[in-house]
Amino acid sequence: MKLVTFEHNGRHMLGDLVENVVMDLQAAHTMQRYTQKEGDDLLPNEMNAFLRGGDAAIATARKVERWFIDAGMPFEVEGETIAYSYPHDDIRLLAPVPRPTSVRDGYAFRQHVEAARRNRGVDMIPEYDEIPIFYFTNHNSITGPGDVDVMDMHLDKMDFELECAIVIGKEGRNIKASEADAYIAGYMVMNDWSARALQMHEMKLNLGPAKGKDFATSIGPWMVTKDELEENRIPGEDGDRYDLVMTANVNGEEVSRGNLKDMTWTFAQIIERASYGVTLHPGDVIGSGTVGTGCFLELNGSKVYDPAWWLKDGDTVECAIEKLGKLENTLKKVG
Repeated sequence: MKLVTFEHNGRHMLGDLVENVVMDLQAAHTMQRYTQKEGDDLLPNEMNAFLRGGDAAIATARKVERWFIDAGMPFEVEGETIAYSYPHDDIRLLAPVPRPTSVRDGYAFRQHVEAARRNRGVDMIPEYDEIPIFYFTNHNSITGPGDVDVMDMHLDKMDFELECAIVIGKEGRNIKASEADAYIAGYMVMNDWSARALQMHEMKLNLGPAKGKDFATSIGPWMVTKDELEENRIPGEDGDRYDLVMTANVNGEEVSRGNLKDMTWTFAQIIERASYGVTLHPGDVIGSGTVGTGCFLELNGSKVYDPAWWLKDGDTVECAIEKLGKLENTLKKVG
């Protein structure tokens, strides 16, 4: 399934993208129960509440999707047309998880780390191979597709970061990597926006990143459940990897290309580290970190662009991952 949070006529709803139609999941479940006289608890109409339902909620949603495909739309009850789905063009997609319970971001691609350190004239740090490091970012600054508001200081060396993110689907603590993939509800495209001048200044104090990151993180356009990715899955003792091409375009020009299978640290290993002595909750979002070539900081330092190329007001960035969709955002200066 491709689960979305969408807006229609001012209402925010949980939906399922079926071909080019967005199904209102709760409304469709209501109709499915009405026609089939089934007694499942009604699905919630908000992503975090849905995720708290765990595997049972996802299984019910799959059943509703199958019923929807067979039933079609619109649906009539005693001559009255009941709308429970909308053409894709008639709704506005929001972040799939608009209010994550937390957001962590990893550092999983060795190619990116090596290049970034080489460009700064420092050796590869040996501790990279010891722990799957991550940092916390602002879970209240999540955006979906569309405009991303930035201010003057953000536009000083403004950068994108092409990443994948997972959404935790059930509560767990001290989770072993061998069991961790079972805690993942789905996968999304993520753009970890970075104000590099702010970031470089504050990290001289060996703390952060903070203000260089906390203004916006974009995720979407939908959350894809694991069953959709099975043919791309590469199982391993340290957790699953996925053979999925990742690309980024700026104003229509491709600037980055990589593959999710090249993660040095798997999401399972990151979950094991993140959950040590800490409870992970449904709705927690964890990013992979930047894929190799996945940001201008890396590309500029590698002399791919000379003079250096940074994002500016009005630029459009499209981050895409095979089977996970395309996340398109435009920078909009405010203030």
